Amino acid sequence: MVSLAKNISSKIKVLPKWTIFCIDATILVFSSVAAYFIRSNFELQYLDEQELWVGSIVYSVLGLVVMYFTKTYEGIVRYTAMRDGIKLITSTFVLGLLVFITNQILTGVIGLKQIMPISVVVIASFLSLGLLIIYRLIVKDLLYRFKNNENDRVEKRVIIFGAGEAGVLTHKTIRKDSQINYINCGFLDDDPNKKGKYIEGVKVYGSLDELDAIIDAKNPSELIISTLSISQIRRKEVIEASIDKGLHVFIIPPVNQWVSGVLRANEIREVNIEDLLGRKSIKLKNEKVIQEMEGSVVLVSGAAGSIGSELAIQIARAHPSKLLLLDKSESALYDIQNQLERLGHSVATEVILADVREKDTIFNIFETYRPEYVFHAAAYKHVPMMEKYPKEAIKCNVWGTKNMADAALKFKANKFVFVSTDKAVNPTNVMGASKRLAEKYIQSLHQYYDKQIGNPNHTLFITTRFGNVLGSNGSVIPLFKEQIKHGGPVKVTHPDITRYFMTIPEACELVLEAGVMGKGGEIYVFDMGQPVKIFDLAKKMIQLSGKKLNEDILIEFTGLREGEKMIEELLNNSETVKETHHEKIKIAEISNGYYPEINSGIEYCMNNIESSTEWELVALVKQLVPEFISNSSRFEILDKELREK
Repeated sequence: MVSLAKNISSKIKVLPKWTIFCIDATILVFSSVAAYFIRSNFELQYLDEQELWVGSIVYSVLGLVVMYFTKTYEGIVRYTAMRDGIKLITSTFVLGLLVFITNQILTGVIGLKQIMPISVVVIASFLSLGLLIIYRLIVKDLLYRFKNNENDRVEKRVIIFGAGEAGVLTHKTIRKDSQINYINCGFLDDDPNKKGKYIEGVKVYGSLDELDAIIDAKNPSELIISTLSISQIRRKEVIEASIDKGLHVFIIPPVNQWVSGVLRANEIREVNIEDLLGRKSIKLKNEKVIQEMEGSVVLVSGAAGSIGSELAIQIARAHPSKLLLLDKSESALYDIQNQLERLGHSVATEVILADVREKDTIFNIFETYRPEYVFHAAAYKHVPMMEKYPKEAIKCNVWGTKNMADAALKFKANKFVFVSTDKAVNPTNVMGASKRLAEKYIQSLHQYYDKQIGNPNHTLFITTRFGNVLGSNGSVIPLFKEQIKHGGPVKVTHPDITRYFMTIPEACELVLEAGVMGKGGEIYVFDMGQPVKIFDLAKKMIQLSGKKLNEDILIEFTGLREGEKMIEELLNNSETVKETHHEKIKIAEISNGYYPEINSGIEYCMNNIESSTEWELVALVKQLVPEFISNSSRFEILDKELREK
């Protein structure tokens, strides 16, 4: 019998309209007849058989007419909800009102006997309404049970964290999933008033301290975070507690990402490492960004990169008169242009396919467009690659920055904001040293024109310095994701290597804030919180993917790469900081050297870059950046030679 019911359920996904219409008609007839018996206390001698059948037929016909116009039979029974119940209540009320009006016409106008006593109408209305709702709920429940018992559906046992509206909605959403048979093992919620209560038959267990009890009793494999008001700190606690228990963690998206305002099961996504590492976004005074850049010409170099593209998006919100997007990557530049159009930012955008290393080209661009604000994010940033090709690092990171800065100065840009890196602090590789040399050029240029030349109206040069950004091109996180996707191993250079991380939007907010608050000559350093061990990062990413460390995925230590640091720093030993208006943003106080000396050193590098060996060029960079001490690199021999001299 059960197998037959399952077979019928699998074939009948939706009850036909005519079937629902016939069942509704049967219920109306039964309810009206039963109402007469109830009114007479089931004493047949008090029943007028003619009145019973005439009244029942009229009541049922009028009921079907009302239901035809209110379309109550068109609802899909397996998705019966409150809206369907309200429609049935309305239909039943209108039906009772029609019968009452019919009685009044018959008795008051025509002078005939009323067709159905008012007491019978009331009883029939309550009976029919109750039966119409109950049968729909029964059919809905049976279809759901049969669907969940189908052998071809994967079963997943889950816990839902959050017993509020979002949690209840998530519970209902996953129950409707046609591909997976979700079994909700229980709710967890931080509100002690909800503990011990039931939601649609599922128990609310309390907070995280009862996670072990649910796991022992119900053996779930997943946990879904289904609360929209959870803090970043609490979310991190929930994620870490869950993955420590071997649960695969998911999270619902924000309401503004629900398609048509409805949560769907396929929108519930896996928790990623960005959810775990990301911090509460630091609120900066972005209204000042809008005030200063609105109506201005703004240029972003490296606009197709991770930082540059996000800068372009955030700057577009400030409504500049023109937004110049400069990059040498054709496809990526085209992508950011299309992305800005999709986001609906009504800003005049000019895409410029150019290389910052080409001095004449850069000067022509500045002469043509006269940008008032310049955000220089174009750079080579891959440490081992630049260690292998130091000439390219110097051309792009040093000479390219000098070209952009010199053009900004000549064509009187208001501000020039340089995007640097924590690898410029006590650099151990060519990439970091090239960025530090670019920092020194930018700051010494500002100081020279400010103090030596005495020109207060020159371009204000500002530097921002921060660590790794989550999900940027070439960063460790996308690499680990790809390695996990292919079954491992996840390759970590050293078990003790650490890095700072921040989100791309947060980094760009810092850069924009620097562009507004900077008075020129500053190096802004961002408080990035606690550094993260890359080994711990790899372990968490494996756990978040639903895999087991050393069973499904292995971690392999490969040794430090050329020029790689064990620990990144935001300040070197000689640098101090002073406070700003924001507790998370500091200014590094450091002398950046004498501009004519640094400028002539860079000019010498570029004039002789093709004729010089990479050893000669790196040796010159070490002279210009004395704190540059190579590590795990073939250039360590140069440090030994310099010490001997």
